[in-house]
Amino acid sequence: MKQLTIAILMITIITTIANAQKKITSWNKNQVIAHRGAWKKNNIPENSIAALQQAFKLNCHGSEFDVHLTLDSIIVVNHDATFLGTSIAKSTYKQLLEKKLSNGETIPTLENYLKTGMKQKKTKLILEIKPQNLGKERDMLLTEKALQMVRKLKAQAWVEYISFGYDICTYIIKNEPNAKVAYLTGNVEPEKMKADGFSGVDYHFSVYQQNADYITRFKKLGMTVNGWTANLPAEISYLIANEVEYITTNEPELTFEMIKNAPLVSGWKLKWADEFGGKGLPDPKNWTYDVGGNGWGNNEKQFYTKADTLNTKVEKGSLNITVRKTDKENMAYTSARLATRKKFDWKYGRLEVRAMLPKGRGLWPAIWMLPTNWKYGSWPASGEIDVMEHVGFAPDSIHGTVHTKSFNHTINTQVGKAIKSDTHYTEYHVYAMEWFEDHIDIFMDGNKYFSFKNSRKGMEEWPFDQDFHLLLNIAVGGNWGGKQGIDDQIFPATMKVDYVRVYQK
Repeated sequence: MKQLTIAILMITIITTIANAQKKITSWNKNQVIAHRGAWKKNNIPENSIAALQQAFKLNCHGSEFDVHLTLDSIIVVNHDATFLGTSIAKSTYKQLLEKKLSNGETIPTLENYLKTGMKQKKTKLILEIKPQNLGKERDMLLTEKALQMVRKLKAQAWVEYISFGYDICTYIIKNEPNAKVAYLTGNVEPEKMKADGFSGVDYHFSVYQQNADYITRFKKLGMTVNGWTANLPAEISYLIANEVEYITTNEPELTFEMIKNAPLVSGWKLKWADEFGGKGLPDPKNWTYDVGGNGWGNNEKQFYTKADTLNTKVEKGSLNITVRKTDKENMAYTSARLATRKKFDWKYGRLEVRAMLPKGRGLWPAIWMLPTNWKYGSWPASGEIDVMEHVGFAPDSIHGTVHTKSFNHTINTQVGKAIKSDTHYTEYHVYAMEWFEDHIDIFMDGNKYFSFKNSRKGMEEWPFDQDFHLLLNIAVGGNWGGKQGIDDQIFPATMKVDYVRVYQK
């Protein structure tokens, strides 16, 4: 009889929780989760009630916050284990009240935080239970007391849970069966997490970049994917491009703006990308090398090496193509020319390459495209698309150009345009191309500065109806790049590529 009563009680609790969750259908349907509330832009204290309320005003899907346990077992909201220099675990709540945040608030309790959150029904409360580094018993005490408070206030419908502690997460899954729980650390395979009952994953964005199949694997398992903490445009755009469900950020305003202007909004879907999240040589599944030192049709002075980390190396999230003053096979310089493997070749679409260019007279870095099968014959008949070319003797200019049988530099009829820039040596910029059946547009940081239209007069003017592949390289000298000589004081020089992304409609 006692067991039956307990079973009925458990069913009642679970049903009550489920019904509470079903009642609220007004949650903001977007990707943005404000990290520690929306605090940065307006200089509001992190994890404060004011930061939470600002997240409400922005209509964020969620607002993340962290909890700790005081010496007298009061749960308070604060990111660090110390509050304004005072240890939370070694202080009573009354002692913590002696200090105030910059906006005059005292440290919030979990109870007050949840009560504030429950006054609205649009922004979720993402409760992070931090391992306290004071032993497992202390972690479980904090976890159970947090669950008790959520139950006491009947706040289950508002609250989702995250933690760096796997045992904390599995404790919540076991004791709060309908709760949404995500793990933060990034060291557990998708299939293991699914088997252990997780509803989602919340890994640092770099974990996804280093494990290119993770997002797909998690989604196939029916798990939501969140990325933390993406604050820079490149980090945010990576998560947007990969269509993760949520983005945890200190920059919710920027994230909303980037989502509004993302390629996905215009119907582009990510087909292929390399975020260069590994280390050493670039992924051989993605890239091959053009090798040699025959001048490459332009009297260039470099020898392109194959899989040599002196010239091609991935580190700290970027591909580095480095040109050096080194003799090799009768050439005075070594460099690299990477090409995407044939399986990634495409016809029509959007290309984005985020790169920082090398500086120096005599350098000729390029982001460009050539045909896969040379449908109409050898160059220039089958075409060339130069998404970005830069020559060091003209340091303020970035060029976008197309070459065809009718329009090419050998007969001085090439078609292109330049855009001015003064930061391409010191900052990353996004060089992009959109290729359609009837025109090609070339952009720098979203600014379209060159467009080439299909004249419908035949392949001599428009050979761009076939698969092309991408090339990344730095040439030295040559008919154009070396027009004003080569400054040998500039070597080694490196082009840094943060990412390559290819979209199609």
